[in-house]
Amino acid sequence: MSEAVTRPVTVGGPGLLASLEPLLREWMPRQRWFAGKGRPVTGFSLVAATELLPVVDGKLGLYHLLVRAHQPLANVSGAESHPGDCYQLLIGVREALPPRLAPALIGHVHEGPLAGRTVYEALYDPRPAEVILEALRTQARIGGLRFERQEEIRPDLVPRLVTAEQSNSSVVYGDTFILKLLRRVVPGVNPDLELPLALAREGCPRVPPPTAWMTAEVDGEPYVLGVLQPFLQGASDGWELALRELAKGEDFSAEARALGRATAEVHTALARALPTATLGHTQMHSMVAGMTERLEAAAQAVPALGPYVPGLHSAFEALADLAAEGHTWTAQRIHGDLHLGQCLRSPSGEWWLIDFEGEPAKPLAERRMAQPVVRDVAGMLRSFDYAAHSAGGPPAPEWAAACRAAYCTGYAEVSGVDPRTDPVLLRACETDKAIYEALYEARHRPDWLPVPLSAVRRLAGPDSV
Repeated sequence: MSEAVTRPVTVGGPGLLASLEPLLREWMPRQRWFAGKGRPVTGFSLVAATELLPVVDGKLGLYHLLVRAHQPLANVSGAESHPGDCYQLLIGVREALPPRLAPALIGHVHEGPLAGRTVYEALYDPRPAEVILEALRTQARIGGLRFERQEEIRPDLVPRLVTAEQSNSSVVYGDTFILKLLRRVVPGVNPDLELPLALAREGCPRVPPPTAWMTAEVDGEPYVLGVLQPFLQGASDGWELALRELAKGEDFSAEARALGRATAEVHTALARALPTATLGHTQMHSMVAGMTERLEAAAQAVPALGPYVPGLHSAFEALADLAAEGHTWTAQRIHGDLHLGQCLRSPSGEWWLIDFEGEPAKPLAERRMAQPVVRDVAGMLRSFDYAAHSAGGPPAPEWAAACRAAYCTGYAEVSGVDPRTDPVLLRACETDKAIYEALYEARHRPDWLPVPLSAVRRLAGPDSV
């Protein structure tokens, strides 16, 4: 193994942030990964700053920043501003941007230590991306940044930024590795590294094993910043694949069944690798209370849910009644945000699961809690419904129903337990997911609201179990 490289840090700190702040206020809210959309940014505070390439004689400079955005808790005039989410930024510095980097422009700095220079999103630029890979390859220590690896990394891999919209940023290196850089970061053990490492120890072939990772330590607390994994060359995104097959009128049941088997393999390996728990009346009461609270909040924000609220409540009440009768459930670590877009299929037909971060809007402690595996199953069943409404033609409920059934069959073939044999828990988890979707669509994509509402109508009905 290579000896770690340590480099001194001579960064401007608060002065650097002050010079960037006017530009960041305009640029950050426009980014897909910025979570505080719809609320003004009132300021920033610097969590950590590291100089990765010094600005010398007008040549390229590179700064790694952890910046906390201050925003009011609600979009209300006079609302108090609070330190909000912490974001990871890679800021490139040049005298002027070449035309190829025009899409990366953040702005021109007018004061402070970078006055007169142009700053930009560095991941668009091959040289900064190479700096990150080299730090991982050499297990560098740069300021508070730590670069770790458990496999050898070639030094000559050409980087390219993945430009598809996503809640984080990804760089592919020579069709060999893909680096996922987390944008909104929190202190603690991130499941996007924790779970793939645990699955690698179990030899689970359904999740690409981490090759290397990037962390920071700030005030004694660890932050996971990025994970490097093998790039699955030629793999098809599950969502895009499903839409293509549906548009051609092709049956997707065989793929859904194989995906159910892959999901069960991952769940089985996670149950071996990490502790499980038994959920009794007390734990289920807490789970049902959370579901009920989310329903009530969503009903206030989405009037279209109103007619279905009593039926949706009944889904949660039925689960509470089972728990009160002494029924128990097994809980374990799960994916946490499973849908077709979190799955890749190889050209040979194998399925992989990716992106174990969980729902980023949830607190980290909640994302790391043991859950019934049916939560993941419910997420995938809802994803088949979404695909059936999204292929450009009329909705295809029969296609979705066939996929849902095949997925559960495949899951049972590996796990020995068919999720449909616990219809009360499955209905409650699907209901909770559909309510979340309705709230999301009402806020962000109102034209899509009929998709979750069709599921809400079904789940609220008396024959839904």
